[in-house]
Amino acid sequence: MTVDRDKKNSGAVSHFLDLARGIVPPMHPAGRPFVAGAAVATLLLRRFSKRAGVAGALLTAWVAWFFREPKRTTPTRAGAAVAPADGTVSHVVEAVPPVELGLGDTPMTRISVFLSVFDVHVQRVPVAGLVRQVSYRPGKFLSADLDKASEDNERNTVWLSTPSGHDVVVVQIAGLVARRIVCEVVEGDKVAVGQTYGLIRFGSRVDLYVPAGSRVLVEAGQRTIGGETVLAELPSEG
Repeated sequence: MTVDRDKKNSGAVSHFLDLARGIVPPMHPAGRPFVAGAAVATLLLRRFSKRAGVAGALLTAWVAWFFREPKRTTPTRAGAAVAPADGTVSHVVEAVPPVELGLGDTPMTRISVFLSVFDVHVQRVPVAGLVRQVSYRPGKFLSADLDKASEDNERNTVWLSTPSGHDVVVVQIAGLVARRIVCEVVEGDKVAVGQTYGLIRFGSRVDLYVPAGSRVLVEAGQRTIGGETVLAELPSEG
């Protein structure tokens, strides 16, 4: 009877842990130094004041939550370009891709997603393919919801080539508060759609450039889920 009871208890604990993992998302590795720093500060504050310690614990929990990296189920249908980030669509316009890529002056369709400090801040690969080029460019730190932020702000650009021959560009753009862009892919990498490839710390914007003729499936003001929301369908031929 004792053995059966122990097995039942063990099964209940295992089930609880599985539920917890499904509810509490994992944290992106880039957040670990910040969480560790906040935790140390909390321990120091607690020595002087319990209230300050509680405030520090809440801050530590918020930092861990900010750097969350939830699992996503990415659509697998051919030709779909998924959202590279959680946020709100701020602009859908025709625009020339970033000059540092050397893709010429032919306009592409640019879909901009604005991330508030409450959104998940990891970025996800919008299409499967090959990383052709990664370019970082310093710049200003204007509010990321402004249209001119695409040109003026600090940014990191990734040029992707799909198996069907399409060029797709995704740009991480620093915002008014965001001052650090993390990119984890390099030229020559083969990437899968929906995989995490980077992070922008504390408020930002991500631009997705798709070929002219793509069918855009979102509008300004619409919410997106990174790695899941389909922003556009690429042309049938590259």
